[in-house]
Amino acid sequence: MQKQVLIAGGGIGGLAAALGGARAGWEVRLFERASEFTEVGAGVQIGPNVVRRLQAWGLQRALQAVAAFPERLQVRSALTGAELGALRLGATVIERYGAAYATIHRADLHGLLLDVARKSSLVHLNLNHRVERHAEQGGAVTVRLLRGDGTHIEVEGDALIGADGLRSGTRAQLLGEAPTRVSGHLAYRAVLRQNALPQALRSQQVTVWLGPGLHVVQYPLRRGELLNLVAIRHGRPPADLDSWDHGANAADLEAALAQTCTPLQDLIRTVPQLGDGWRLWPLLDRPPVAGPQEMARGLVALLGDAAHPMRPYLAQGAGMAIEDAAELEKSLAMHDLEVPLCLRRYALNRWQRNARVQARSQRNGAIFHASGLRRWGRDTAMRVLGERLLDQPWLYRG
Repeated sequence: MQKQVLIAGGGIGGLAAALGGARAGWEVRLFERASEFTEVGAGVQIGPNVVRRLQAWGLQRALQAVAAFPERLQVRSALTGAELGALRLGATVIERYGAAYATIHRADLHGLLLDVARKSSLVHLNLNHRVERHAEQGGAVTVRLLRGDGTHIEVEGDALIGADGLRSGTRAQLLGEAPTRVSGHLAYRAVLRQNALPQALRSQQVTVWLGPGLHVVQYPLRRGELLNLVAIRHGRPPADLDSWDHGANAADLEAALAQTCTPLQDLIRTVPQLGDGWRLWPLLDRPPVAGPQEMARGLVALLGDAAHPMRPYLAQGAGMAIEDAAELEKSLAMHDLEVPLCLRRYALNRWQRNARVQARSQRNGAIFHASGLRRWGRDTAMRVLGERLLDQPWLYRG
């Protein structure tokens, strides 16, 4: 009989897991608690390690239709505006790593995966279904679901994948862990139409502005028609962390950037004038994964933010979820193995890489926001080493 995998969560990680499960020949039943499939947030960067996975899933043409493919990444001083270093992207990255470096709106990436899932006869998508708890018995896993009409049902499967995000209920039951860790960093996000910007502020490359206790990242989205802005600074999070998305006061960010260079301040000031304003997220994470037992136990495995939430300083949050799904596909395709062994193999092959990305992301945050002598050393090293310092072969080769 065909095995069934149950998936909690219909975000990027959940849909990628559904695609991986179906490609491995499993019947997939995905449960999303929201009433419709949506993806909040703004842009994401996906390196060649991720683009290769999407290509293997037949999504290259769809990706080209909605993403942007910057030719260059530059790092600039937020204080003076001077360029500190640069990394060639475009054809250089394709030659080195076999795939492009892309920037894409989260909603567009989510939409690519959702479209494929809807077309698969093996994937069954269920909205208004919240996974409340799970139990293993007799070689099967049963989940209790709360439906939108207030009724409960139980569904049985051969495996359960918790892809239910940062505040994963599946993780809480599986590992019994404490709440997420508050990083002390605040992220302000905005998306602007490029044709509404003054010509001097438009850009088709990735630019990272580094300043003491803060940094700003900008890059194109949607074939270059949009400009994504993310400003991250040190600060106290809002009191109500249970509300994930907060309206932000532009004056707070402008005050934090008051000592930065004129081009950066000009860009920041356009957001209230031309866009829908800033949206504020307090950044939360967990310590790096400590072993395979934190990603899979028995018939249950965790994927994406449910397993390894990370800070955005390596631009790999969505990418690691997609890599997880690709590895899950390989493991579930081993039909001669018992399901717990398949999931353990998945965890064994993923936990160390995820832990390394988590740790490096946290380390990068300290480097990005350095001040004093540490900032001087960072800037000097970047000017001297340039591309050798900015390239990430260990990451992009996968």
